[in-house]
Amino acid sequence: MSRMEVVLYKEDDGSVPVLEWLDELPQKIQDKWAARIKRLMDCGHELRRPEADYLRDGIHELRVRFQRVNYRLLYFFFGNRIVVLTHGLIKEREVPLKHIDKALEARRRFEAAPERHTVLWEP
Repeated sequence: MSRMEVVLYKEDDGSVPVLEWLDELPQKIQDKWAARIKRLMDCGHELRRPEADYLRDGIHELRVRFQRVNYRLLYFFFGNRIVVLTHGLIKEREVPLKHIDKALEARRRFEAAPERHTVLWEP
């Protein structure tokens, strides 16, 4: 399998919420995220629990656990790309439906205008 490209979802105002969130995290967690995203790039659809999981309607979650806190990114596959949509610091066992709904809305906007909503992820 060839390595997949990861892109980040960009809002209409030009902000990239996932990058803003990651920048606020301690360096140790940022490093864990970089490693996990690289693993997703290498494994793509093959990445499974406990690192990743399918939620619903084409939305997947990527997981990092640090000091009993679950950090999650929601993403979907778009051709040979992995599009990271939203983020969340979640202590519950499941991702709340409102987070999945938000990811689905961002996915619809992305699919309607991919070039407008794309920022390349650079490790």
